[in-house]
Amino acid sequence: MEGKTCCVTGHRDIPQKEINKVKAALRREVDLAVKEGFTRFMSGFAEGVDQYFAEIVLEKKKKNPALELIAVIPYQKRLDNLMEKRRTYEMLEACADVVVMQEKYHPSVYSHRNRYMAEHSDRVIAVYDGREKGGTVRTIRFAHQMKKEFREIPVGEIFLS
Repeated sequence: MEGKTCCVTGHRDIPQKEINKVKAALRREVDLAVKEGFTRFMSGFAEGVDQYFAEIVLEKKKKNPALELIAVIPYQKRLDNLMEKRRTYEMLEACADVVVMQEKYHPSVYSHRNRYMAEHSDRVIAVYDGREKGGTVRTIRFAHQMKKEFREIPVGEIFLS
């Protein structure tokens, strides 16, 4: 299928008071991406932003069957755990593809997953609160290094450490 690919990166621990704002911003970003010809969307399926994004894409897919959601899972046991929960099981079943990066857990599995998503995307959407450590900021750096189209959704208090 032709079309452009978009992925998401963001925090697992969005403050409760920010969740609806983040979901609304993600919905706007997905709508804009679809309008601009994006048909493939990748999510790492972590708690928080990744799963909000996956839900939104699958919701949009009901009206636009050309859209595809691809799950990029860091390692096999993480997939097994996601498949045990009804909500994530149903989302994974609705994916066009499920990519498992590695068989076994290793401390670098999340970084490998994030790099893979940035490499295979035309656009990276980041829900970011400014913290200088963690997977989100590393994925933003990958996106910039690879000169990917980049969209940021600022969230909460910006941490400057």
